[in-house]
Amino acid sequence: MYKIPLSELKEKIIASGQISATEIDGRIKAKINELSGLISEEGAAHIIANELGITLVPQGGAKLKIKEIYAGMRNVTMVGKVVRLFEMREFSKGESVGKVQLLLLGDETGTLRVVFWNDQVDEIKNVKEDDIISLKDVYVKENNGNKEVHFGDRASIEINPEGETITSVRKSTSYERKSIKDLHGGEENTEIMGTVVQVFDPRFFTVCPECNKRVTEDQCATHGAVKPSFSYVMNTVIDDGTGNIRVVFWKNQTNHLLAKTEEQIVEYKDNAVSFEDVKTELLGEQFKLLGRVQKNDMFARLEFHAQIVEKADPEEELVRLEKE
Repeated sequence: MYKIPLSELKEKIIASGQISATEIDGRIKAKINELSGLISEEGAAHIIANELGITLVPQGGAKLKIKEIYAGMRNVTMVGKVVRLFEMREFSKGESVGKVQLLLLGDETGTLRVVFWNDQVDEIKNVKEDDIISLKDVYVKENNGNKEVHFGDRASIEINPEGETITSVRKSTSYERKSIKDLHGGEENTEIMGTVVQVFDPRFFTVCPECNKRVTEDQCATHGAVKPSFSYVMNTVIDDGTGNIRVVFWKNQTNHLLAKTEEQIVEYKDNAVSFEDVKTELLGEQFKLLGRVQKNDMFARLEFHAQIVEKADPEEELVRLEKE
């Protein structure tokens, strides 16, 4: 059974014209009572839809919009624009080393995450933000309440396919705003908003142009001798009035934070003095950051790893305060 939110199930049933908005809740409760309470509201709504012959999801391999995609689906075909490209991360599993990379894909109906594991990461090594991606035969899982697209053996990806355009993206998000004082470590899908009170110089390191793994003396563990390219990471300290936290910005997030291209940032590698003006301009700026919180055991501190970086919108924050 597809994991369709109850509110959307009700909307689809009501849209059929067979049950009115005033009747739907009563029908769901009656179905639960009929089955001795051994079913959830969502399950009852699914049964009602089936009894009425209502199609809840498109059939026949149609290309789906993001709002039409639900956890549990398989063999999904979809097209989206790359809203955010996250850094590739390596991890250890027993004696082996794996890698994972995520991107946020969007269309005019919403956004979702697409996950690439191990060799799949090579499929997106040339992908950039704002590229259009076509995915075929992928499947959808739920992760912490969010939809995630994954690749099976039959799945395929096409970058910037001819004839496909997406003019706008609806940026839906399920990130939870938290005060810095309430962070404990381990939180995912967390949003903070604060002021930059300290800025550190970016740190540069060499990576393999094929797999983005770090290289030593121009040697990649996977691809051997290579002509390495540069990547970088940058730290700041953000204060929201309740406390402060060190924030880690990897390459793409640094680009968004500084509003500069990769080429512009790499120039600071051999000219650190020129970065002093950038640091001065950044101090006092306010940002909304979405990401995850980790404990850095080496330095006994919490760190916020930014995944999405946005300048704070004063009007948006005023609306939020009025609602609170």
